[in-house]
Amino acid sequence: MALDKATVKTIAFLARIKVPEEDLEHLAGEMSNILGWVEQLGEVDTEGVEPMTSGAETTLPQREDSVTDGDARDQVLANAPQPEDGFYAVPKVLE
Repeated sequence: MALDKATVKTIAFLARIKVPEEDLEHLAGEMSNILGWVEQLGEVDTEGVEPMTSGAETTLPQREDSVTDGDARDQVLANAPQPEDGFYAVPKVLE
């Protein structure tokens, strides 16, 4: 796919990149080459290839999922400016 100067100018405008007029021709050639490489990727046979999320085979450690109350109320309320009866006390917003 060959790009012309007008297309490169539009792409630069959409990307909010200021490109001098004398650089548009060079950029059009560079971007056309890049698009050519991307088009070549469509010719690669990927039948039977498993999708990857990483280049290295890894398995993340997993822990048992258990629900607890945290048992740290006093430590949490230590950060409150005015704790009241085991809860955060905040100023009234609506009257």
